[in-house]
Amino acid sequence: MTSLAKRPGPARHAGAEAYPGQRQPTAPSRSGAARGPRVRPRAVRPQKESGRVSARVVLAVIGLGAIVVIALWWRSTPDVSGLGGWLTGAGEALGLLAGYGVVVLVALMARLPPLERGIGTDHLARWHAMGGRYVVSVVWAHALLIVWGYAVRAHASVTSETATLLTQYPDVLMATVGGFLLLGVGLISMRAARRRVRYETWYYLHLYTYLAIALAFSHQFADGAAFVNNLAARFWWSAMYLTVAVLIAWYRFVVPLRAFARHRFHVIGLRQEGPGVVSVYIGGSRLDELDAEPGQFFRWRFLTRSMWWSSHPYSLSAAPGKDMLRITVKDLGDHSRALARLKPGTRVIAEGPYGAFTGSGSGSGSGRGVVLLAGGVGITPLRAMFATLPGRVTLIYRASSPHDVVFADELDAIAAARGAIVHYVVGSRAELGGDPLSPRVLRSLAPGLIEQDVYVCGPDGMAAAAITALRAAGVPKRSIHRESFEF
Repeated sequence: MTSLAKRPGPARHAGAEAYPGQRQPTAPSRSGAARGPRVRPRAVRPQKESGRVSARVVLAVIGLGAIVVIALWWRSTPDVSGLGGWLTGAGEALGLLAGYGVVVLVALMARLPPLERGIGTDHLARWHAMGGRYVVSVVWAHALLIVWGYAVRAHASVTSETATLLTQYPDVLMATVGGFLLLGVGLISMRAARRRVRYETWYYLHLYTYLAIALAFSHQFADGAAFVNNLAARFWWSAMYLTVAVLIAWYRFVVPLRAFARHRFHVIGLRQEGPGVVSVYIGGSRLDELDAEPGQFFRWRFLTRSMWWSSHPYSLSAAPGKDMLRITVKDLGDHSRALARLKPGTRVIAEGPYGAFTGSGSGSGSGRGVVLLAGGVGITPLRAMFATLPGRVTLIYRASSPHDVVFADELDAIAAARGAIVHYVVGSRAELGGDPLSPRVLRSLAPGLIEQDVYVCGPDGMAAAAITALRAAGVPKRSIHRESFEF
């Protein structure tokens, strides 16, 4: 196995990060990429836990809201009798749950700081994706049950009753259009389809969700039995939608623009880290006020002619400094490829920091130790954490070939400076003679593994296999922290 370990060196204060990338700007190289500027990282302060919420609390609130919605349906529903009545009643209940569900889905991705810091964007995105499948199913189950129930009551065929509802009931046609929009977004968001669609295409098609919600909202008030003669229900239902709309506008538009005016983000320089991998150094003023932590990410919008209209999430690849941040990106598409052509002075809108993939709450300061397990370009957030986490830290870096290893010089320097250990596990399974991240190998690379917190970041396949191996090695589930690339 190709595994290189650096012996511990003298300990160093976590805030005094040093690495070979700390250079003054130089003339551009022949490739046109400037060297990385000097970074002055600040000492990282643990974030206050009081501003975070737990997953259980959020799920409990969502569940309580669903109970209230069912109670609203029960209160507005007269005695149910006959097959038609039961079908219609079930359809109306599902319609209310669908209307509530779309609001929950939007709120989960509204980038609310307590949710982002307490649960993490990748977890919220998984909830959003799973909830989206349920909501789309509920929307169409609602439509089918309503049509079927009305057809039974009218002693008509489902086909003729469908035509009647579309042509004679207010806003049903608009709601049907909204339902098809939701179905289309759901289909294109499926894993198999998502991998074949450019991020920008997926993102802008996803915006049609808002149009679908607006169409459905009108339909609910026009035809929903719970709202027709209930002014209080109309008021609170509208307040729920309006509150989420205000949160979206505030955190997705007002806050980023205010931060842009205050911190004046701009590109300072670039550094080529390896084939298809570039670091972008972003300067600004009073960046310490952002309270960013190593392991977190921002959504970056670079204000060039071809890039201003889309923002992409990239993790910090170095500890945040007072006047500079660094991200490192691999060429995986049009947007990431264009970053290598950025020019110094390019203005940037940065949204964040986001994510709960940080060392806050880990056992690093208690003597338990921390293991960082990176795969490929998943090293970027772990690189920042490796330099700043206190206590005993072991980094295991998995790569398919030497060309895929990024920051080797920096990692070696950090390991020597702070007394940490870094292992490079490089090569294919065939070259290494087996599973390079098996439970036995992981235990050998990180003695005392089961007593430590483990942070995993890398491609989905590698991360899933690593987590399976960690669990087989005896690491408790609560001690494994993962950052997903897909959100």
